[in-house]
Amino acid sequence: MQHFSSSPLGIISSLLINRSLLKRLIQREVIGRYRGSALGILWSFIQPLFMLAVYTFVFSIVFKARWGASVSHSKTEFALVLFSGLMIFNLFAECINKSPTLILSNVNYVKKVIFPLEILPWVTLGSAIFHFLVSLGVWLVAYSLLIGVPQATIIYLPLVLLPLLFFTMGLSWILASFGVYLRDVSQFIGILVTTLLFLSPIFYPVSALPVEYQPLLLLNPLTIVIEQTRDVLVWGKAINWLTWAYYLGASMLISWMGFAWFAKTRKGFADVL
Repeated sequence: MQHFSSSPLGIISSLLINRSLLKRLIQREVIGRYRGSALGILWSFIQPLFMLAVYTFVFSIVFKARWGASVSHSKTEFALVLFSGLMIFNLFAECINKSPTLILSNVNYVKKVIFPLEILPWVTLGSAIFHFLVSLGVWLVAYSLLIGVPQATIIYLPLVLLPLLFFTMGLSWILASFGVYLRDVSQFIGILVTTLLFLSPIFYPVSALPVEYQPLLLLNPLTIVIEQTRDVLVWGKAINWLTWAYYLGASMLISWMGFAWFAKTRKGFADVL
């Protein structure tokens, strides 16, 4: 019986060994999403640009919303604040929504003993990162035109995202495995992700909640990264390194646990499928 490594080093070795294959699969995933459309990959730019315009109109003009007393009364600033949080959520949601059906939609790979199934969540993450970078580019252009030079603290953004990437990969491996054995997982995750959209500080700051409920919001794994993303993109604040270190440690642990679970359960995929 083939042995699949479940050690933390197994994650790194799998990435290094399959890096060429992973690159090709990510390219195919991104291009395939727009195959057959007239504008092709240009849709990846048009969609976030259109959504940013919609958020600016709805929240700044229709609802006349503001992000607390400390924020200026610019009609567009609320939309930029909101969009910065939504970029994080979309990155996470794209991976988690697809995870339960990753193996089910690639049954032909399961039958191939030599195919590294563990890289499939990496493919989804790579595609999600591509769309995140496109959205970030749109956000930066809008910020530069409407407000001015972006904050220098933007250089911290890759570090802010790092714990989220580990956390997302851990959950993706777990959900990809469960999705093979329990077909209802994808339905449950769809509901959960939609709920998480409104239980994350995307449309409102943590401070908008009553004090007694704020600790509950901090239990949301997206809260920290959304808040720190706004700190470095909008408010010009550095990372809270202690919080970041705890979050990174916990996320790396979840990532390894997810990888180990996937390695342990993948042996039965072919029998179920």
